[in-house]
Amino acid sequence: MEKILVIQTAFIGDAILTLPMIQKLKFILPDSKIDILAIPSTAEIFSASPYVSSTIIIDKRGKHKSISGLFNFIKELKKNNYTRIYSPHRSLRTSFIVIMLGVKETYGFSNSSFKYAYKYLREYIPLHHEVQRNLDLIGYVYKDDWKILPEVRISESVEKKIDSFILENKFDGNIAAIAPGSIWNTKRYPEIYFKDIVKYFRENLYTVVLIGSEKDKTLCDGIANGFKEGVVSAAGRFSIIETIGFLKKTKIIISNDSAPTHFGMCANIPVLTIYCSTVPGFGFSPYNYGSSFVSLNDLNCKPCGIHGYEKCPIKTFVCGFNLKPRMVISKIVEMINDNV
Repeated sequence: MEKILVIQTAFIGDAILTLPMIQKLKFILPDSKIDILAIPSTAEIFSASPYVSSTIIIDKRGKHKSISGLFNFIKELKKNNYTRIYSPHRSLRTSFIVIMLGVKETYGFSNSSFKYAYKYLREYIPLHHEVQRNLDLIGYVYKDDWKILPEVRISESVEKKIDSFILENKFDGNIAAIAPGSIWNTKRYPEIYFKDIVKYFRENLYTVVLIGSEKDKTLCDGIANGFKEGVVSAAGRFSIIETIGFLKKTKIIISNDSAPTHFGMCANIPVLTIYCSTVPGFGFSPYNYGSSFVSLNDLNCKPCGIHGYEKCPIKTFVCGFNLKPRMVISKIVEMINDNV
């Protein structure tokens, strides 16, 4: 039996887009045991995958930050006697872990920091979607069948919590979810424009639920408080898996280029991703049936960075302000009509 370690210690969206690779890896090696090395904020995602045997947490900003802490962590990890390592993550710390584990069969990307840590290198193709790149890592040959939905388990207790939330708020009819936040300010579509989108849904008799983390609470509460009824802020109320479970009850989600885009794909509902400073070409756009995106791609200043910034580098934020609500709403109408 192969004992496989997958190292993915990146952001939440990256973690979700690693799930299709794990699913195919289990298909290729059905008798294998697959463990995931993850950070605290993404452990919940991998623990909910039916294809993962164990989720191991590395606290690289806490107890495993120091050299001694990292060495002790690797020493314990080595006891698992892995036969293969696949690493979608490309950091120097990850390469160091791979070297120290001393596993013979190791797979990494050609642009990994200290790529010589890996026995087998796969070409990292920037023009590919992240799911395609991860499938390349495991040697899975695909054509048009790469659009694999990430799978997570929704427990009975999570279902009960969601049902209680819906009952508590007396939701009736169609529900639209909107995720207006992002950790990067230049990825955030303007708040005032999101209010116009909420207004459109209310005029069309949708209940609107604003979702996000605890850090998004002020933003979501501020938008919700501008409406007398039919708009609820759930920011900070649900965990990642609970949010995915809730989204299964909705008709559509509108999101920035951020983690909720991938939550919507897990729930397999139509996702509309709004791109401000980033572009779909980075490889993180929604790809499930019924999903789409809007983006102004003819700007000389765009993209200004792969993640975004705290403030617009040229102080105009035209990538957000020039993407008017009517353009986003037009795409929403098109998506709703296509999915009736």
